[in-house]
Amino acid sequence: MALWLGGTELWTQLLLLLLAFVLSAVIGVERERRLKSAGLRTHILVGLGSALFTLVSAYGFAPLGLPTTDPSRIAAQVVTGIGFVGAGVIFVNRGNVVGLTTAASIWVTAAVGMACGAGLPVIAVAGTLLHLIAVGTLPTAERVLRRTSVTVLTVRASTSGETLARVVDVCEAAGPRASIHDLRRTTGPDGVELRVRIRASAADTQLLAAQLAALDGVTTVRTGAPVE
Repeated sequence: MALWLGGTELWTQLLLLLLAFVLSAVIGVERERRLKSAGLRTHILVGLGSALFTLVSAYGFAPLGLPTTDPSRIAAQVVTGIGFVGAGVIFVNRGNVVGLTTAASIWVTAAVGMACGAGLPVIAVAGTLLHLIAVGTLPTAERVLRRTSVTVLTVRASTSGETLARVVDVCEAAGPRASIHDLRRTTGPDGVELRVRIRASAADTQLLAAQLAALDGVTTVRTGAPVE
């Protein structure tokens, strides 16, 4: 009865519940600012519900005199159940999948709430901070990485040793981002076909293609689709 009316353990549980509310709200504010379908209220409810389930799983049956044989059993179902909530914010728009980041954010919020309910406030705060770093700074890094892609240039040239040497020299001048990974003979008048892989921006790729096309003995240079 002391646990129900104001024991030390009860106040600890209430503080953990309040922490789950605050941390979930922090995550939800970030999604709300980006005008996502799952915003502040959704994230608060997910984090709060996860913390409540975890607390009930760990302490809910002790006041009734029932033994707590497996305190993780109910909390474990949160991991499964939260998938249905996350799936509700994922949809396809003109062939593009939208909402994956928000669904992952809901999943992390559930984990933060469970960490609070399990009595791991430091882990919950750390998880929230790392989440904010991931959604706040990593998109900039993604944009930088997307400026470069791996593209295959198909070069057709004569079988002259001088021509092949010039092609190799131009590729070596481009640095380690360009390499010849295939060389085969053709039945046509061109003689040989080379495939050059280059990881660079579109402008640098076009520059290398122009340099190769300007070489004596090179007949055609085709730019293939970027390799994922």
